[in-house]
Amino acid sequence: MKTDIEIAQEANLKPISEITEQLNLEITDWEPYGHTKAKISDSLLEKFKDRPDGKVILVTSINPTPAGEGKSTVTVGLGQALNRIGKKAIIALREPSLGPVMGMKGGAAGGGYSQVLPMEDINLHFTGDLHAITSANNALSALIDNHIHRGNELNIDPRRVEWKRVIDMNDRVLRQIVIGLGGPLRGVPREDGFNITVASEIMAILCLSTSLEDLRERVSRIVIGYTYDEKPVTVKDLKIEGALTLLLKDAIKPNLVQTIENTPAIIHGGPFANIAHGCNSIMATKTAAKLGDYVVTEAGFGADLGAEKFLDIKTRAGEFDTSAVVIVATVRALKMHGGVNKDELKEENVEALKAGMENLQKHIETIEQFGLPFVVAINKFPTDTEQETNFIKSWCESRNIEVALTDVWANGGEGGIELAEKIIDKADNENQDFQRIYDLNDTLETKIRKVAQKVYGADDIELSAKAKKQLVFYEQQGWGKLPICMAKTQYSLSDDPSLLGRPRGFTVTIRELRPSIGAGFIVVLTGDMMTMPGLPKKPAALNMDVTPDGKILGLF
Repeated sequence: MKTDIEIAQEANLKPISEITEQLNLEITDWEPYGHTKAKISDSLLEKFKDRPDGKVILVTSINPTPAGEGKSTVTVGLGQALNRIGKKAIIALREPSLGPVMGMKGGAAGGGYSQVLPMEDINLHFTGDLHAITSANNALSALIDNHIHRGNELNIDPRRVEWKRVIDMNDRVLRQIVIGLGGPLRGVPREDGFNITVASEIMAILCLSTSLEDLRERVSRIVIGYTYDEKPVTVKDLKIEGALTLLLKDAIKPNLVQTIENTPAIIHGGPFANIAHGCNSIMATKTAAKLGDYVVTEAGFGADLGAEKFLDIKTRAGEFDTSAVVIVATVRALKMHGGVNKDELKEENVEALKAGMENLQKHIETIEQFGLPFVVAINKFPTDTEQETNFIKSWCESRNIEVALTDVWANGGEGGIELAEKIIDKADNENQDFQRIYDLNDTLETKIRKVAQKVYGADDIELSAKAKKQLVFYEQQGWGKLPICMAKTQYSLSDDPSLLGRPRGFTVTIRELRPSIGAGFIVVLTGDMMTMPGLPKKPAALNMDVTPDGKILGLF
């Protein structure tokens, strides 16, 4: 069996100019980044503002496990399948983060014969967007410390600088550091730390901005810390929003590539769904909706994280509708949720599968609460038995739940035609009764409780003493009407990663809150969530190499 990278390297890519012709773009609408990548103009939305929007199809999943769910693979395969049945479909995905690619998670370009290409570039440096975000983030850090060193006109309390530096790598030793040591010429000593780049508020801002001017305005609202008398200090107070926006002027332009079957794919922005809002950029999704009749996009991890934030945060900021949802499940992951160890997944076990279905059931209930039509996609693996896949199909059909067996890893778009036909039927014909989990006028505590109870299935929330103080303070600052962005483990519906399946009778612990006023939401940290991952004992980087002629090895 060929690996993902072997399949990718054998693919016949069209010149990117042919993909832009396919989309009827003029030469002034895009700029090439090599032969197979391009940046789309950020003025395209204004140019096509009077065009009707294509329908947005969201792909989400059950809670992920080390067995894999293949949500990105299904997203790519579905986009290819839609084009095979004569629909003009465009795929919209997030950019992978280098840290997880080198660590344990791997890349995010799909797999098998449902990949976006060139996968090597996409999973490594791509068009430099993440590096631009890193530069803007760290320029802000440097300017904050310089301001304090040069007299501190704004009276910033060095002990209450909340803005952290970032790097696009998993590096646990940088979580907490001390800077400015070595005497007066080296700056003012203070505690600091690093987040991974995709957890930067600037990443969230890039993904939620609707124009360059909107990005500039959002950057100006970033709260970097507090004065000695506990007043928030913003980028606008430092008068540097223009300089930071300058570093992001190219990064805000969506990236255009193609799949193995030459379906157009727009890949832009990459926030994690467990510590950020987990969706590709609004500009990418809305641009795709102007250029195609259907947009297939995904949101990170399970419906408890990515889909909730897509529907409660992204669609609010972008002011667009979602027509239908695909919920991806695999036999392997459901068996793990049913109690099977990873090394025993190849063995048929319908009883474990039956127990694991509770996890799928909860995610179905969540999408039903939003009032959106959906289809369950069984993402087929070679080790699945017919009895196992038939069990899932029968389980769904007995509950009048639309279900489709997909085999897009092995067969590309051809393996997703059943899913394509069923999701189009939902998107085109079903009446919606869309409603969000919470109202913006709810208090922050009420919003948190509603997400915990309605989406996670918790009995209640438990606020730490710090979180209680922050809730009062944030409401006083006028931030209480903002959406919330829950930072929670992706592996469980609860805040305890060891509780698989469908936990019951649990309480979600709210450790602390963080303001992302530029992005336009309040981050709520639960359990032991960290914003800088570490590397595993045997990182994926150990298997990577490059030949003398530049051929990349072991990326997957």
